[in-house]
Order: sequence, then C-alpha cells, then structure tokens
Amino acid sequence: MSETPLYDIRDERFRGLIAGSARLEELYSGCRWAEGPVWFSDMNCLIWSDIPNERMMRWVPDGGVSVFRSASNYVNGNTRDRQGRLVSCEHGGRRVTRTEADGRITVLADSHNGKRLNSPNDVVVKSDGSVWFTDPSYGIMSDYEGHKADEEQETRNVYRIDPQSGKVEAVATDFIQPNGLAFSPDEKQLYIADSGSSHHEVPRHIRVFDVIDGKTLANSRFFCTIDKGVPDGFRFDVSGNLWSSAADGVHCFAPDGTLLGKILIPQTVSNICFGGFKKNRLFITATQSVYSIYTTTNGAQYP
Repeated sequence: MSETPLYDIRDERFRGLIAGSARLEELYSGCRWAEGPVWFSDMNCLIWSDIPNERMMRWVPDGGVSVFRSASNYVNGNTRDRQGRLVSCEHGGRRVTRTEADGRITVLADSHNGKRLNSPNDVVVKSDGSVWFTDPSYGIMSDYEGHKADEEQETRNVYRIDPQSGKVEAVATDFIQPNGLAFSPDEKQLYIADSGSSHHEVPRHIRVFDVIDGKTLANSRFFCTIDKGVPDGFRFDVSGNLWSSAADGVHCFAPDGTLLGKILIPQTVSNICFGGFKKNRLFITATQSVYSIYTTTNGAQYP
C-alpha cells in the first residue's frame, strides 16, 4: 500500500523550498475550525483561534497545548504589531483589538462612518504601525462563528487604521468577501484574498495592489487563482514567494504568480504562518487540526 504523497511539485523551483526528509506533524486535533496562527518567538509558542469553540489555543514545543483565552469573543485572524503585542479580529465583538502587555484589551476599530463593522477577519501591521484588516460577513451570517446579524456597511471592505490618529479608512471597497491579506516583504504591495466563491459564483483569487505613500492602494490586478477551494490566509517567505491556504493544502506561488507546488494536507487549510527559531517552520491551521512542517526557506513575517 503506497503512502499518500506530501508534495505536488508543479515547477522545479519548488524543490529548492522544501526538505525532502521533512515530515508533516499534527500538533493538535480537536478544533471545530482552526484559524489565525501567530508565532511568538520571544515566548517560543504558537497561538491560534478555534473560532466556533470561542477559544484561543497555545502550543509550546515540548510543552503541549493549553487554552490561551476563553471566551475569545470568536477571534479569527491574529498578528503581532511592531511592539510584539497581539492584534486580533473578533467576530463576536465585530471589532479589531490589541492585547496589551498587562492583558488589557484595547479596541482599535469597531465601526466605520458611524456604523458597525461586519466581522473583521484577518489583519496585518505595517512597519509604520498602521493596522490593515479585512471585513467580510462570515461572522454574522450565522451563530456558528459569531452572532447572526444584519450587515450595516454597504460594502465588504479592507480598512487601514492610522497609527497616530486611530482613524479607520476604507482602502478597498470592491471585494465580494475580502479575507486574508499580507504585505510583500518590501511593503510596496498589499495582497488580498477574495474568498467570495465560498458563497458566490466568482473566481477564487488573490489580488495585488500597489501601496501609495504607505496609506492608499492603487493599480489593482489579479495575482493568482486557487484551483482547489478558496484562498483564505497566506504569508510570504523572504524571497517573495506567497504560501496560501487552499482546500487541498498549502499552495506556493512564485513572485510572478506561477504555481510552484503544493504541500498536501488531509484537511481544508484555513491559514498559515512561519515560525520557529529560524522562521523556517510552517505552521498550518486546518479544519480540526494544527500541523507543522519544516521548509528550506524562511518567513518574511513580522516579529
């Protein structure tokens, strides 16, 4: 009986990014929908969201898994700011929050133009301290991942929070369901996933925008299409390759949009992040489980 292959190599360049002897490790199973992985190098741990169970979990090498926060207010995406603080998207609170060093929760955004946000989904922090997040409707479509409610915003937008004034501005308003997002390693482009095909007949794609003066987006164009499922969360490595979630695993795209290959995962993948001591360990959240695998590249993520 043959083993299920781990890699689907579409371009020879992919061989330079993967370790042939690496194995896929299941770190934890028991989630209802795992999301939002973020690596804390200073605390040597991975934190992620288990949205329907309304909790956040923590994994420590050689230390196992524990509950980081419960109740979590249905937190989805997470990242760290340049001071190392946890920044999270809450479906339940329909807001973006920051966890301070003493554990206090600071609300960064919960409305736009006097109306409540939909359900912030994923978030990144730019080097200037500005916070960028997506706001689809997934968290208010039912009571499974949040609280069922009506949309108050006319469109499902991507927003920027100014680091000085705290003003929330819409920087992209033409998405069906904006989802994962990440800056290129040089921060000259912002990549944003549209996962609208999960509930609509539209392409499963990631778009890329030029970042103008660090504040606005321009020159929208398609970067790639996911051929299995929809694009959700994604991250870059130091060479500018984009590693994206998909229904059959993690898809790796070259800077020119070429699909280099896939890491095949037995569950639908929701999000990823690079971590570990050298940032060469890819952490993968999927339907019920969290996996990891070592690569031969390094993540270009924040702290």
